[in-house]
Amino acid sequence: MPAQTTHQPTLTTEEVNDLMGYVYPQLNEGGRAYEAIDVFPGGCTVRLNADERHLRPGGTVSGPNLFTLADIGGYVLVLTHAGADALSVTTNLNINFMRKAEAGPVDAHCRILKLGRSLMVFDADIVAGPDRHSVAHATGTYSIPPAHRAEKS
Repeated sequence: MPAQTTHQPTLTTEEVNDLMGYVYPQLNEGGRAYEAIDVFPGGCTVRLNADERHLRPGGTVSGPNLFTLADIGGYVLVLTHAGADALSVTTNLNINFMRKAEAGPVDAHCRILKLGRSLMVFDADIVAGPDRHSVAHATGTYSIPPAHRAEKS
């Protein structure tokens, strides 16, 4: 299913990274690990620069870090497509883990499935490794704050 390209972003990649750094500084304490690397109509790509602090025993990226990457992808989507309100919150997030992810860049290719007045539904294909194989797939829903609901009417 293609991204909902009728939805135009209102923030650039740089602007959303700056906003997240301001409203969510604890996300990248110790160095920028999570970041948006592309924002486009109906979607975005976010990256986890996975190093030893993100690894579980056995040397693979931990599930909680992949889950966080998917959630950050949804947050970037809602901030860039529904309004830059930091109070948007996750109401649901499901993830399926498919293979191990090694340290290094792990990308989540995210797309809006539905953007309404009060909710945004999205999915994320998380890829890693030299062959960029899918390591996980997530679906989620974000609640859009009431201030932005009126603007969407």
